[in-house]
Amino acid sequence: MAALSKNEVPPWGLAIAGSTGAVLANALVYPLDIVKTRLQVQIKQKKSDSPADAHTTNDRHYNGTLHAMSAIIEDEGLLGLYSGMVGSLLGVASTNFAYFYWYSTVRELYLRKVSAGKTPNTAIELSLGAVAGALAQMFTIPIAVVTTRQQTQPKHDKKGLWATAKEVIDGEDGYSGLWRGLRASLVLVVNPAITYGAYQRLREVLYPGRVVLKAHEAFLLGAMSKSLATLTTQPLIVAKVGLQSRPPPARKGVPFKSFTEVMTYILEKEGPLGLYKGIAPQLLKGLLVQGLLMMTKERMELLFVLLFRYVRKVRKEKLEQLASVAARKIEAAKLATASIAKS
Repeated sequence: MAALSKNEVPPWGLAIAGSTGAVLANALVYPLDIVKTRLQVQIKQKKSDSPADAHTTNDRHYNGTLHAMSAIIEDEGLLGLYSGMVGSLLGVASTNFAYFYWYSTVRELYLRKVSAGKTPNTAIELSLGAVAGALAQMFTIPIAVVTTRQQTQPKHDKKGLWATAKEVIDGEDGYSGLWRGLRASLVLVVNPAITYGAYQRLREVLYPGRVVLKAHEAFLLGAMSKSLATLTTQPLIVAKVGLQSRPPPARKGVPFKSFTEVMTYILEKEGPLGLYKGIAPQLLKGLLVQGLLMMTKERMELLFVLLFRYVRKVRKEKLEQLASVAARKIEAAKLATASIAKS
């Protein structure tokens, strides 16, 4: 069998592979997602704070990952850890499909039109990832806004996907509220850019010339690259979540207007470390999700390569059969013509 190459798969095939891996990975670790989101929207309380100065949309303050998990189960039952999961997975599927589609398209255009097939350097890989991420965010951020709202709704005010979307639209920003945090999201395209840029570079360094990685190798590279990206961009992630969630009670319903306003608020209330709250579940989730994603994506891409080869083989065989039938008919016609001419 000839060497396997991802160039045999069109962009939409790579996009399906990437989004499938992302959905499966995020479904497995979703409780970590809701925990990190709730930790990121709350502000550390001080002893001098009165109930009117509450800084969290939840009924009680969480002291860490394990406490948040046990408190959510105690207050909302086991299903509380899966609140907003449908919207979240829909967002994951659409965002990753869009990202991988645009990333493979932009990278292929670069390789064909600009670099003449030469492997792009790290800076170019990051730039290509940023362009793809920006294009993906433009179309998928409304789902992220609705999901964040669902994840941070108090237990006495739970709403479904459409009801939550209506709540956002009925707010002071109208339909534009569905794009809250767009600027922060566009800045955060450096996260997947760093992730996939680092993944490509680590792959070339650790496994040079390898087209297909083993499952544990893909998992390791995915986990390493995502951890690096998360540590670099955590303050922006916290600010984005604050923008997209309900405003804390202490702000009396006044939403944040920009991610710099969120960051300033957090710095005033908690100091610099507040910008890294929720980092433990964020890192663990990112490590597991990215590792599982890249592991699944590699296998899906391999399946697509084999599928496309099979389809091309079947098509070639059919064309050869048709050509053979046509050739026999032409030969028969010639013999018939010759026979008529003799008679």
